Amino acid sequence: MRCNRSLCLPVSLAAALMLPTWVQADEAADLAKQLANPIASLISVPLQYNTDTYGGFNDGATSDRLVIQPVIPFALNEDWNLITRTIVPLVEQRGFPVEALNESGLGDSTLSLFFSPKAPTASGWIWGAGPVMLLPTATEEVLGTEQWGLGPTGVVLKQTGPWTFGLLANHLWSLAGADDRDAVNATYLQPFLSYTTHTQTTLGLVSESTYDWERDQWSVSVIPQVGQLFKLGPQILQLAVGAKYWAEAPENGPEGWGLRVQLTLLFPQ
Repeated sequence: MRCNRSLCLPVSLAAALMLPTWVQADEAADLAKQLANPIASLISVPLQYNTDTYGGFNDGATSDRLVIQPVIPFALNEDWNLITRTIVPLVEQRGFPVEALNESGLGDSTLSLFFSPKAPTASGWIWGAGPVMLLPTATEEVLGTEQWGLGPTGVVLKQTGPWTFGLLANHLWSLAGADDRDAVNATYLQPFLSYTTHTQTTLGLVSESTYDWERDQWSVSVIPQVGQLFKLGPQILQLAVGAKYWAEAPENGPEGWGLRVQLTLLFPQ
C-alpha cells in the first residue's frame, strides 16, 4: 500500500536509523511492564501510523492516519495521579469516488483525564476514571465532526507476571457545534491483552470498537501486534508492528486487512 510521505516520515526515519542497543534487563523489564499499562506514571509519546482500505461504493479508497498520542502523568498527592492522554490525528484520504472526500489535514482531537490511585487494589487491580473531551480541531470539514463533545472515560487492568489484561472505555456526547452536522453519541471499547517476554518483546492483542448510537452502527477492528523495546543513542523507544482486521464496519467503510506501525518514545521520570 502506498503511504503519504509526510505521514510515514517518523516511521521511515525509525526504520532507517534503527541501530538498536538493548536496554539493561532490570530497567527494560520495568519499562515494558509500564508500557502495557495505559495509565502508568510514565511520560510517553506514541506515534501511531494506520492505513486502511475501503469497500463498497468506496472500493479501493485508502486512508492513512498518523496519530500523535502524548501521555503525561501528574502527581496530585501521595495517593493519586492524574494521567492525561491526548490523541491528535493527521489524516490523508485518497481514491474516493466523491472528490470532496479526498482531503488531508488535521482531524478532531480528544483529551482524556484519568484520576488514578498510585497503588493497585488489594487484589492487584489498577484503575483510573475521569472525563474525555472531543475537540473540533479538524482542518477540513470531511475530516471531523465540527462538534464539541464530553463524556466519561475509564480503564481497569491487572498485571500478573508477564501478562497484562484490561479494558479502556469512553462515551462521548455532543455539547455544541455546527447545526448542520450530525450529533456525536458514541461508545468506545478497547479490551487489551499482552504478554512480555524476558527479552522485552511484547506480544499483544487489542480490539478497538465504536458504537454509533445515532446510526446504530458498529465499527470493530482486531489488531494482533508485536513490539520490541530498544535504545537509539540515549533515547528509549518501542517499535510495534501489527495487522488490523476489520470485523465490522459501516457500509462503504473500511474492510479487510490494514496495517499499524507504532513508534513510542519513552521518558522515564
